[in-house]
Formats: sequence, structure tokens, C-alpha cells
Amino acid sequence: MIQGLVDWLGDPENWRGVNGVPNRLVEHLGYCSIAILLAALIAMPLGLYIGHTGRGGVMLVGAGNAMRALPTLGLVTFLYLVLGGTQTATVVGLVVLAVPPILAGTYAGVQDVDRRVVDAARGVGMTGWQRLWQVEFPNALPLLIGGLRNAVLQVVATATVAAYVGLGGLGRLLLDGIREPNYSKVLASALLVALLALTLDLVLAGLQWLIVPRGLRPAAGAARAARRTRRSSRREGRTEDGSAGGPMETSRP
Repeated sequence: MIQGLVDWLGDPENWRGVNGVPNRLVEHLGYCSIAILLAALIAMPLGLYIGHTGRGGVMLVGAGNAMRALPTLGLVTFLYLVLGGTQTATVVGLVVLAVPPILAGTYAGVQDVDRRVVDAARGVGMTGWQRLWQVEFPNALPLLIGGLRNAVLQVVATATVAAYVGLGGLGRLLLDGIREPNYSKVLASALLVALLALTLDLVLAGLQWLIVPRGLRPAAGAARAARRTRRSSRREGRTEDGSAGGPMETSRP
């Protein structure tokens, strides 16, 4: 099986033409990029609004989570039939899949901001708009980007359903391999989808490292908590294992 996979990937014929890997990869990325962009345009503003105002949070996030229960393949097939076999069916189905994790990540990120920080911003005279963009949004970035990464992984994996309604992508290679049958082709398609998902996740992880303020990164937060614990222990005159600290008293003869 492994040798068959290597042979298939090394065959130049599989990298040329309409059915070649590069063309199918571009199709796959096209569906995923459009779906993630549209989902972000819908979910991020909505998540920021309900997180900032606290209005409708339970209802909207609950509805977003309920959307995850929809069978993506069934939804794509239904939309494909209703919309006359256009690519819009696949994009809409993937958008429905991507909205819940982005919405939940954005909402949770804003809600997770320390209320004392928000109150301090209000105390110095910041307007609601200023508090949202200068305080809440930057502090929400770690969870927001986490939701975006989750959505990307789900969409890249699920976009293979586009092939079921004849719309191409890397899933086309998988279906063709099953029909032929050519299990080396099936394995190659699955491997390419997995590598694409991992690559995009690494790109977003690097983006998160670049744009999230250093003090808000998880590692930095854990280090700060550890330092606070050590300082608190020293102030209480105790060591980290809970024994009494401070200078030892010497007894006089």
C-alpha cells in the first residue's frame, strides 16, 4: 500500500491536467477560502456584538451550536438540487458548518475579558465603541483565532463532500479512486487533505503568534500566574511546598 502511494504521487500524469493534483487543490482551497471568509463576516461581528452587549448570547450561540447537527452532505445535496447545480450549494453548506465555531470563539473571547479591565476602561471615559475595539477585541484574540482555526480544520475536511455533487476538489480524487478502484489514489487524496489541513493550521498558528499581544499568549499567561504564585508564597513567608519560610532563628545557650 505504501509503495503504491509513493508510486502514485511520483507519477507525473497525476500532477497535470484538469484532474491533476494542483488543479484539484486550487478548487479545494477556493471552496474553503470563500466559505471561511463569508462565515467570518457573519459570525465575528455577531459574536462581538453579543459578547459586548450580553444580549441574546444564549439564544444565538445555542442556535449556532444546533447548526452543527445539520448533516453537511445532505445540506449540500439539497442546496445543489434547489439552486440548479451551482457551486453556491457547496459554499453555503460549508458556511453553515464554519459559522458556529467562529461565533462561539468570538463570543467566548469577549466574555472572557477580565471585567475589572473593562470597568477601568469605562472609568477613564472610554465609549462603548472604544472599549470594544481597544480593550475587548485585543483581549479576545486568542479565543477568536482559536475558533477560526477550528472552523478551518472542519471546512477543509468537509469540503471533500463537494465531489459528491460533481463540484471537484480533492474529494474528486478520493471518489474516483473508490470507483476505479485504486486504493493508492484514495490514500493519496486522504493524505493530501490531511496535509492541507495541517498546513493551514500551522499558518494560522503563526498568524496568532504574530498578532496576539505577547502578554495574552497562553504560555505568557501561565508564566505570569506562576510568578504571582511564587511572589504570594514569599509574601506569606512560605516556600512552594507549604513549609514555613524566612530566616531561621538560632537558640542562645
